[in-house]
Amino acid sequence: MIYSKEVDNMCVVAKGANHGPAPIPEEGKWVKAKEIKDISGYTHGVGWCAPQQGTCKLSLNIKDGVIQECLIETIGCSGMTQSAAMASEILPGKTILEALNTDLVCDAINTAMRELFLQIVYGRSQSAFSENGLVIGAGLEDLGKGLRSQTGTLYGTLKKGARYLELTEGYVTKMFLDKDSQVCGYEYVQLGKMMEAIKKGMDANEAVKKFTGRYGRTTAEEGIVKSIDPRKE
Repeated sequence: MIYSKEVDNMCVVAKGANHGPAPIPEEGKWVKAKEIKDISGYTHGVGWCAPQQGTCKLSLNIKDGVIQECLIETIGCSGMTQSAAMASEILPGKTILEALNTDLVCDAINTAMRELFLQIVYGRSQSAFSENGLVIGAGLEDLGKGLRSQTGTLYGTLKKGARYLELTEGYVTKMFLDKDSQVCGYEYVQLGKMMEAIKKGMDANEAVKKFTGRYGRTTAEEGIVKSIDPRKE
């Protein structure tokens, strides 16, 4: 280490109180984090690309500074799905510092990693007060039984109003309107569960019927005047 002549000629002044870093909550413990290996937790971050054409939600399960599990969910840009595929191979096994300084192929994923890093090193994780943290596999649990992201796709115009295309329940096939032409219910298909059933041998038409559900007021007795296909009408 090289010092300037001015510093080299200074006298030594002893350092006083030195209490170290403030402890942060990690997996049910208070930890004074000094090194990357001191960081553990399960947390999420959201990122976006420069033109803001798409966004990414990144979830990481970190143990002793090393990423053990990742969940990458993208929306809005077709190329991001391929980037996410590569990032899902890149991230596990890296320390969070390595991951922060690794090209994760897509700006939105890189930005999500930056935001997540800031949260986790400040102790703001989903598992901050959970003893021993969350098991590896918590990311899959976030997706639910159909292993599909919680996606909402809705469209609207001033002239024609709203169109529900996909909600948490599933792919919307019908919207139900009352006498005032206001939406008061919808019909949906649970795509994840439907595809699992088809893979196991169930007839596709039967699977569609089995995993079709309704929400809200959906019958004439409840005041329904009309149903529409949100993709065609």
